[in-house]
Amino acid sequence: MLFAAGLGTRMAPLTDNLPKPLIAVGGLALIDHALRQIDAAGVAHIVVNLHYKPELIRAHLAHRKDIVFADETAALLETGGGLKSALPLLLGSAVYTMNTDAVWTGGNPLSELGADWDADRMAALLLLVHRDQAFGYQGMGDFDLGTDGRLRRGGPYVYTGAQIIERAPVGRVTDRAFSLNLVWDALITEGRLFGILHKGGFCDVGRPDSIALAEAHMRGSGHV
Repeated sequence: MLFAAGLGTRMAPLTDNLPKPLIAVGGLALIDHALRQIDAAGVAHIVVNLHYKPELIRAHLAHRKDIVFADETAALLETGGGLKSALPLLLGSAVYTMNTDAVWTGGNPLSELGADWDADRMAALLLLVHRDQAFGYQGMGDFDLGTDGRLRRGGPYVYTGAQIIERAPVGRVTDRAFSLNLVWDALITEGRLFGILHKGGFCDVGRPDSIALAEAHMRGSGHV
């Protein structure tokens, strides 16, 4: 699932007339950067959720016959609520999710996650980088990564916007609109939230000044 329903307020004024997933970075719309990774990983069924200026995203992706749209125009559901709403459109007991405000270089994010996924131990597996390697990121970090791969809150590792997550813990939340953080915190308590480090670069493209930073990072990595 690709998250494309946000208002993109941090990206204003660029998002005054354009949804954030369609903002160009290195000559390619942000959503197309994510789709390149998805295509390279061989994922054949994709759900894209929509809220802000949905007609523009629909038109941009009209040539893609492998995409199904989850309509959230009636209300913002946040990441967890958006995923829960889209579950009837998604396949399998666990799904990939990706944000559309990031650029990845190096290894393929979804292939890395798929190679490390262990359904017997994990309910979610998050792709991380150290905060020193998270271009465009301004926080202190999201998680601490244990030697066994389990995650705890409060550490130097940053979520890159790509994960595998089981459907069941998302579907159990009774709220309509909620953040995936709610699910992750429950999984931490259960010891079933895991993480791995991305074998490459990552840039958070959440503000206008992050565009030039992402493009410079891509040039340095040989991706532009």
